[in-house]
Amino acid sequence: MTSVVLRVAAAVAFAYFLGGIPFGAIVARHLHGVDITKLGSGNTGATNIFRSLGWRPALVVAVLDVAKGAIAAAVALLLLPASSVGVNLSDLFVIVAGASAMAGHMFSPYFRFRGGKGVATAAGAILVLMPWVFLVLLVVFVALILLVRIVSVASILTAFAFPLAILGVYQGQDRPVLFGFAVIAIPLILWSHRANIVRVLHGEEPRITMGRAVAGRGKDRT
Repeated sequence: MTSVVLRVAAAVAFAYFLGGIPFGAIVARHLHGVDITKLGSGNTGATNIFRSLGWRPALVVAVLDVAKGAIAAAVALLLLPASSVGVNLSDLFVIVAGASAMAGHMFSPYFRFRGGKGVATAAGAILVLMPWVFLVLLVVFVALILLVRIVSVASILTAFAFPLAILGVYQGQDRPVLFGFAVIAIPLILWSHRANIVRVLHGEEPRITMGRAVAGRGKDRT
Protein backbone atom coordinates (compact mmCIF):
# COMPACT_ATOMS: atom_id res chain seq x y z
CA MET A 1 0.00 0.00 0.00
CA THR A 2 2.83 2.39 0.90
CA SER A 3 4.47 1.66 -2.44
CA VAL A 4 1.27 2.57 -4.30
CA VAL A 5 0.89 5.83 -2.40
CA LEU A 6 4.49 6.79 -3.14
CA ARG A 7 4.03 6.01 -6.83
CA VAL A 8 0.90 8.12 -7.00
CA ALA A 9 2.57 11.01 -5.18
CA ALA A 10 5.63 10.81 -7.43
CA ALA A 11 3.55 10.75 -10.62
CA VAL A 12 1.35 13.66 -9.54
CA ALA A 13 4.35 15.78 -8.49
CA PHE A 14 6.21 14.95 -11.71
CA ALA A 15 3.13 15.84 -13.76
CA TYR A 16 2.69 19.19 -12.04
CA PHE A 17 6.28 20.33 -12.50
CA LEU A 18 6.38 19.03 -16.06
CA GLY A 19 3.09 20.74 -16.87
CA GLY A 20 4.43 23.96 -15.38
CA ILE A 21 7.15 24.40 -18.02
CA PRO A 22 5.98 27.60 -19.81
CA PHE A 23 6.83 26.63 -23.37
CA GLY A 24 4.84 29.57 -24.74
CA ALA A 25 6.95 32.05 -22.80
CA ILE A 26 10.16 30.22 -23.72
CA VAL A 27 9.38 30.14 -27.44
CA ALA A 28 8.26 33.77 -27.48
CA ARG A 29 11.37 34.94 -25.63
CA HIS A 30 14.04 32.86 -27.37
CA LEU A 31 12.67 32.76 -30.91
CA HIS A 32 11.01 36.19 -31.10
CA GLY A 33 12.61 38.20 -28.30
CA VAL A 34 9.28 39.22 -26.74
CA ASP A 35 7.54 38.79 -23.40
CA ILE A 36 4.30 36.95 -24.23
CA THR A 37 2.70 38.17 -20.99
CA LYS A 38 2.68 41.67 -22.47
CA LEU A 39 0.93 40.61 -25.68
CA GLY A 40 -2.72 39.70 -26.28
CA SER A 41 -4.28 38.04 -23.26
CA GLY A 42 -0.92 37.66 -21.53
CA ASN A 43 -1.22 33.90 -21.11
CA THR A 44 1.35 31.41 -22.35
CA GLY A 45 -0.94 29.09 -24.29
CA ALA A 46 -0.79 28.36 -28.01
CA THR A 47 -3.88 30.44 -28.78
CA ASN A 48 -2.29 33.64 -27.49
CA ILE A 49 0.95 32.75 -29.28
CA PHE A 50 -1.03 32.34 -32.50
CA ARG A 51 -2.80 35.66 -32.16
CA SER A 52 0.35 37.51 -31.17
CA LEU A 53 3.13 35.83 -33.17
CA GLY A 54 1.54 33.68 -35.89
CA TRP A 55 0.82 30.03 -36.61
CA ARG A 56 4.37 28.63 -36.76
CA PRO A 57 5.40 29.36 -33.15
CA ALA A 58 1.85 28.53 -32.07
CA LEU A 59 2.15 25.08 -33.62
CA VAL A 60 5.44 24.48 -31.82
CA VAL A 61 3.93 25.54 -28.49
CA ALA A 62 0.77 23.46 -29.05
CA VAL A 63 2.81 20.30 -29.75
CA LEU A 64 4.97 20.87 -26.67
CA ASP A 65 1.95 21.56 -24.45
CA VAL A 66 0.22 18.39 -25.70
CA ALA A 67 3.45 16.47 -25.04
CA LYS A 68 3.44 17.60 -21.40
CA GLY A 69 0.06 15.97 -20.78
CA ALA A 70 0.96 12.88 -22.80
CA ILE A 71 4.22 12.29 -20.94
CA ALA A 72 2.55 12.83 -17.56
CA ALA A 73 -0.15 10.27 -18.43
CA ALA A 74 2.38 7.78 -19.84
CA VAL A 75 4.51 7.95 -16.69
CA ALA A 76 1.39 7.39 -14.58
CA LEU A 77 0.50 4.31 -16.64
CA LEU A 78 4.00 2.93 -16.19
CA LEU A 79 3.98 3.47 -12.44
CA LEU A 80 0.53 2.00 -11.85
CA PRO A 81 -0.60 -0.16 -14.80
CA ALA A 82 -4.15 -1.51 -15.02
CA SER A 83 -2.85 -5.08 -14.63
CA SER A 84 -1.76 -4.31 -11.06
CA VAL A 85 -4.71 -2.30 -9.74
CA GLY A 86 -7.62 -2.81 -12.15
CA VAL A 87 -8.66 -0.72 -15.12
CA ASN A 88 -10.89 1.78 -13.28
CA LEU A 89 -8.30 2.62 -10.61
CA SER A 90 -5.67 2.92 -13.32
CA ASP A 91 -7.98 5.27 -15.27
CA LEU A 92 -8.42 7.40 -12.16
CA PHE A 93 -4.69 7.52 -11.51
CA VAL A 94 -3.88 8.65 -15.06
CA ILE A 95 -6.65 11.27 -14.96
CA VAL A 96 -5.28 12.68 -11.69
CA ALA A 97 -1.80 12.87 -13.22
CA GLY A 98 -3.21 14.58 -16.32
CA ALA A 99 -5.14 17.03 -14.15
CA SER A 100 -1.95 17.77 -12.23
CA ALA A 101 -0.10 18.53 -15.48
CA MET A 102 -3.00 20.75 -16.53
CA ALA A 103 -2.84 22.58 -13.18
CA GLY A 104 0.89 23.08 -13.66
CA HIS A 105 0.28 24.55 -17.09
CA MET A 106 -2.37 26.94 -15.78
CA PHE A 107 -0.46 27.89 -12.61
CA SER A 108 3.20 27.43 -13.48
CA PRO A 109 5.55 27.26 -10.47
CA TYR A 110 8.29 28.61 -12.77
CA PHE A 111 6.30 31.57 -14.06
CA ARG A 112 4.71 33.35 -11.10
CA PHE A 113 1.82 30.86 -11.18
CA ARG A 114 0.63 32.14 -14.54
CA GLY A 115 0.04 30.09 -17.66
CA GLY A 116 -2.56 29.10 -20.22
CA LYS A 117 -5.97 27.45 -20.09
CA GLY A 118 -4.61 23.90 -20.07
CA VAL A 119 -6.71 22.52 -22.93
CA ALA A 120 -3.73 21.29 -24.99
CA THR A 121 -2.11 19.67 -21.96
CA ALA A 122 -5.36 17.90 -21.08
CA ALA A 123 -5.58 16.74 -24.70
CA GLY A 124 -2.18 15.09 -24.32
CA ALA A 125 -3.39 13.03 -21.37
CA ILE A 126 -6.52 12.07 -23.30
CA LEU A 127 -4.33 10.99 -26.23
CA VAL A 128 -2.50 8.46 -24.03
CA LEU A 129 -5.48 7.24 -22.02
CA MET A 130 -8.16 7.35 -24.73
CA PRO A 131 -6.51 7.56 -28.18
CA TRP A 132 -9.70 6.91 -30.17
CA VAL A 133 -11.62 9.47 -28.15
CA PHE A 134 -8.77 11.92 -28.78
CA LEU A 135 -9.10 11.38 -32.54
CA VAL A 136 -12.86 11.93 -32.42
CA LEU A 137 -12.44 15.14 -30.42
CA LEU A 138 -9.68 16.33 -32.74
CA VAL A 139 -11.98 15.93 -35.75
CA VAL A 140 -14.78 17.73 -33.89
CA PHE A 141 -12.47 20.57 -32.85
CA VAL A 142 -11.04 21.08 -36.34
CA ALA A 143 -14.54 21.01 -37.88
CA LEU A 144 -15.73 23.61 -35.36
CA ILE A 145 -12.71 25.82 -36.01
CA LEU A 146 -13.48 25.76 -39.73
CA LEU A 147 -17.16 26.46 -39.03
CA VAL A 148 -17.11 29.16 -36.34
CA ARG A 149 -13.47 30.34 -36.55
CA ILE A 150 -13.36 31.12 -32.83
CA VAL A 151 -10.95 28.99 -30.78
CA SER A 152 -12.74 29.46 -27.46
CA VAL A 153 -16.13 28.48 -28.90
CA ALA A 154 -14.61 25.42 -30.57
CA SER A 155 -12.95 24.41 -27.28
CA ILE A 156 -16.18 24.77 -25.29
CA LEU A 157 -18.31 22.85 -27.79
CA THR A 158 -15.67 20.11 -28.02
CA ALA A 159 -15.85 19.77 -24.23
CA PHE A 160 -19.59 19.07 -24.55
CA ALA A 161 -18.77 16.43 -27.18
CA PHE A 162 -16.29 14.73 -24.83
CA PRO A 163 -18.73 12.53 -22.83
CA LEU A 164 -20.63 11.66 -26.02
CA ALA A 165 -17.38 10.53 -27.64
CA ILE A 166 -16.62 8.31 -24.65
CA LEU A 167 -20.07 6.73 -24.80
CA GLY A 168 -19.60 6.04 -28.49
CA VAL A 169 -16.07 4.64 -28.25
CA TYR A 170 -16.49 2.62 -25.04
CA GLN A 171 -20.09 1.46 -25.46
CA GLY A 172 -20.65 -1.75 -23.54
CA GLN A 173 -17.42 -1.37 -21.56
CA ASP A 174 -17.24 -0.66 -17.85
CA ARG A 175 -15.23 2.61 -17.80
CA PRO A 176 -17.26 4.88 -15.46
CA VAL A 177 -14.20 6.89 -14.40
CA LEU A 178 -13.64 8.07 -17.97
CA PHE A 179 -17.23 9.20 -18.39
CA GLY A 180 -17.21 10.92 -15.00
CA PHE A 181 -14.05 12.78 -15.94
CA ALA A 182 -15.61 13.94 -19.21
CA VAL A 183 -18.69 15.27 -17.43
CA ILE A 184 -16.60 17.10 -14.81
CA ALA A 185 -14.44 18.60 -17.57
CA ILE A 186 -17.38 20.59 -18.99
CA PRO A 187 -17.83 23.06 -16.09
CA LEU A 188 -14.04 23.33 -15.73
CA ILE A 189 -13.70 24.33 -19.39
CA LEU A 190 -16.59 26.78 -19.04
CA TRP A 191 -14.97 28.34 -15.97
CA SER A 192 -11.54 28.67 -17.61
CA HIS A 193 -13.19 30.34 -20.63
CA ARG A 194 -15.55 32.60 -18.67
CA ALA A 195 -13.92 35.81 -19.96
CA ASN A 196 -14.07 34.47 -23.51
CA ILE A 197 -17.77 33.70 -23.13
CA VAL A 198 -18.46 37.30 -22.13
CA ARG A 199 -16.58 38.55 -25.19
CA VAL A 200 -18.43 36.11 -27.46
CA LEU A 201 -21.74 37.44 -26.17
CA HIS A 202 -20.57 41.00 -26.89
CA GLY A 203 -19.21 40.11 -30.33
CA GLU A 204 -15.66 40.96 -29.28
CA GLU A 205 -14.03 37.53 -29.36
CA PRO A 206 -11.31 37.32 -32.07
CA ARG A 207 -11.97 35.12 -35.09
CA ILE A 208 -9.31 33.20 -36.97
CA THR A 209 -8.48 34.68 -40.34
CA MET A 210 -5.69 33.97 -42.79
CA GLY A 211 -2.58 34.14 -40.63
CA ARG A 212 -3.86 35.30 -37.25
CA ALA A 213 -7.00 36.25 -35.36
CA VAL A 214 -8.94 39.51 -35.57
CA ALA A 215 -11.43 40.87 -33.07
CA GLY A 216 -15.12 40.97 -33.77
CA ARG A 217 -15.28 44.49 -32.41
CA GLY A 218 -12.70 46.49 -30.61
CA LYS A 219 -9.24 45.51 -29.45
CA ASP A 220 -8.05 41.90 -29.25
CA ARG A 221 -7.82 41.25 -25.54
CA THR A 222 -7.96 37.45 -25.41
